[in-house]
Amino acid sequence: MLQAIDLVKNYDQHSALKGLNLTVNPGDVFCLLGANGAGKSTTINLFLNFILPTSGTPLVNGLDVCVHPRESKQLLGYIPEQVMLYKELTGLENLAYFASLGRRRSLSQNELKDLLTRVNLAEDSWVRPVAIYSKGMRQKVAIAVALAKNAKAFLFDEPTSGLDPKASNDFSDIIRQLQAEKAAILMATHDLFRARESGTHLGIMKQGLLVETLQASSVDNSELEQLYLRHMHE
Repeated sequence: MLQAIDLVKNYDQHSALKGLNLTVNPGDVFCLLGANGAGKSTTINLFLNFILPTSGTPLVNGLDVCVHPRESKQLLGYIPEQVMLYKELTGLENLAYFASLGRRRSLSQNELKDLLTRVNLAEDSWVRPVAIYSKGMRQKVAIAVALAKNAKAFLFDEPTSGLDPKASNDFSDIIRQLQAEKAAILMATHDLFRARESGTHLGIMKQGLLVETLQASSVDNSELEQLYLRHMHE
């Protein structure tokens, strides 16, 4: 579903990504780990066609995003670190508005409510203005928007940063639900332990290189931390 083929991204004399190759199949949760500047967000931005590769190819369901930017975006759900919604509108109104963009028909109120139920947003918050929402609540609305357009792949950029333990746990539940529905998920994160818990595959990035990939189930928390620190200190 998501595939990076020899992806390179250079900025003048700086190389942000150095020949990245990875594949995220339906049902995979691929977590990219690494320090700031490792190339995680660059990778996500290339899949979104927010930036263009210096060379190489980012594919979404076989579509080159540089050649088919609009069609590939229709298949993607993107949840950035800080979700931007209209603060004066309610969660339900935000969902209705964003879900209507690019659709041939508007979703009914029951369909909208079903989506908010799927992402476990508390019902008593649906008609409250987003201005009072927590980060975790805004994320849930953003995921509901992606579900509304039948996204087949999800890109998460530091999704658990700033979340309290309950919100982080709710996020993990949503990831498991999306995985069960055979979505392909690529997540950039600093949260090693949440990545190991939620991910199927882990990739450690350093200075634009994917220096190691492994199955999440092949290590425990302590082993992952030691492996990560070893790569960071090399």
